[in-house]
Amino acid sequence: MDRPRDSGADQPATTASDAAPLVERRANTADRRSLTVRSILRGAFNPRRRAGRRTTDRDVPIDWHHPQLLFLALTMLALSVADAFLTVTLLGNGATEVNPLLALLVNEHPSLFAVVKMALTGIGIVLLVAVARSRLFRIVPGKAVFLALVAAYAVLVAYEAWLIRANT
Repeated sequence: MDRPRDSGADQPATTASDAAPLVERRANTADRRSLTVRSILRGAFNPRRRAGRRTTDRDVPIDWHHPQLLFLALTMLALSVADAFLTVTLLGNGATEVNPLLALLVNEHPSLFAVVKMALTGIGIVLLVAVARSRLFRIVPGKAVFLALVAAYAVLVAYEAWLIRANT
């Protein structure tokens, strides 16, 4: 590749040793960024990215989350606590736990039941917040899935409350 030269006579002639060598530069289309535990922890304690760096970045993890996700997360935690109390009340009235893991814990170790239930719910909430900007099967927004799960949990708690009222 040769550099284009102006044919003007006012420029001094350059020799091959004076000119910098031409280097062909090709843009790499592969994304070199990687998601590591260090980057997640750093972003968790020092949030600064509200959107992707490029206009083509739509479903990338970000550091800052919309306050609506905090509301959904706290609502789901509150529903989980209500579900735990209503489940224990229903079990005292003769119902049976359908979840085999929690059935074992609620019968043998009630305090461990509460810890495991809250831990599983907490892990699920963290994962739902992490994927809230992505799309499920590239169709359904993750935030919509989160909202649907909170609504389903609210329906479950309402059903348990109705069962308690119906049996008293």
